Amino acid sequence: MPKTTQLTVSCENCPGTLAHIAGILGKARVNVLAFNASSAGAMGYIQFVVDNVKKAKKALTSEGISCYEELVLHVTLPNVPGALARFARKLAAKDINIGAGYQTTAKGSGRASVVLAVSHLDSAARTR
Repeated sequence: MPKTTQLTVSCENCPGTLAHIAGILGKARVNVLAFNASSAGAMGYIQFVVDNVKKAKKALTSEGISCYEELVLHVTLPNVPGALARFARKLAAKDINIGAGYQTTAKGSGRASVVLAVSHLDSAARTR
């Protein structure tokens, strides 16, 4: 299913923050499927797509770390030049705005994993 829940954690922008938060998730046996980290000055945020949202939230909150949930689009695209552009054009043609996104793939893999925060999520989820 292309719709999934993304967790966003606000955090300090300092060495070890990602290691600490990812360690909490790992200790709880939550697998991180995708993440995006960004910062502005002393503060930052990390967005996670995980295999078990409920377990992740419980682990984070038990350590005093708050997070919020957002439904996002999580699709797999061919790992070829132009695939992201073609998909983004299809969304634009349906008047779907992309507010944020991130993508990754392993070298040599034929597929790319793409996470997008979009307007009109239901319509975007039906886009191929």
